[in-house]
Amino acid sequence: MFAAPTEGLGRSLLDKVEGFGAFSRFCASVGVWLVRGSSGYGRMRLLLPQLFAVGVRSIPVVMLVGLFVGAVIGIETFAQFEAIGQESRLGGVIALSVVKQIGPVLAAVMIAGRVGGSVSAEVGTMRVTEQLDALRVMGTDPIQHLVVPRVAACVIMLPVLTVFSDVLGIFGGYLVVAILHGVDRADYWGFSAQLVTSWDVITGLVKAVVFGLLVGLIACFKGFHCEKGAAGVGKAATEAFVYGFIAIIVANFFLAQFLNQVYRMLLGPGVGVLG
Repeated sequence: MFAAPTEGLGRSLLDKVEGFGAFSRFCASVGVWLVRGSSGYGRMRLLLPQLFAVGVRSIPVVMLVGLFVGAVIGIETFAQFEAIGQESRLGGVIALSVVKQIGPVLAAVMIAGRVGGSVSAEVGTMRVTEQLDALRVMGTDPIQHLVVPRVAACVIMLPVLTVFSDVLGIFGGYLVVAILHGVDRADYWGFSAQLVTSWDVITGLVKAVVFGLLVGLIACFKGFHCEKGAAGVGKAATEAFVYGFIAIIVANFFLAQFLNQVYRMLLGPGVGVLG
């Protein structure tokens, strides 16, 4: 009676372990090519188009979303801060939240949705049409030629996009708090500069680098291992976004905890930070 369910569960667990092992080998191969030098990602003819596709084309949507998310934070929090007479400090709270959390996570999610699915579909189509095998026949490693430039572009450009998201998010909060609700503009910018430190900016950029690496690796891996046919390519693109989003959220939790511990180690015990 329990044989079939147990067998199905065991097979599912083995498939998950096998998939994790394949992903680990894939990441190791990418890491080897990244360390071996500029022969793969350093050639500008391979890297520049990916920098443009990942970064430049994503700037408008990241800026737009960042602007409105910052504005929404201002709308939702103004009443609470006004009730305790601290609405002048709202600028610092918005700026700190955007720089440490919302900015990098928002930019990463946008890249996972816009770029991750596209990269996975592109690489998956190459696999289905046997273009990857053609590269191997010609003596070119597909990971070196296709994966490394895309992963490097995600790692390089996501911190840049995070800066755009941060700036527009803080400005969106300014439009609501200072322009719409009449809080003193000097107080808004003054408390923003007072509460946001260099460590907060570094924290957001470190997270962006890790998120970019995860999004690039997952998207390329799903494309490299997609199933046959158009349905397989579509499934790979969908899974690239879903797993990329999950990886961003989980990694954000562990990075926040780790970076907060590093901050306390540097400044001594008893120092609290907003993760």
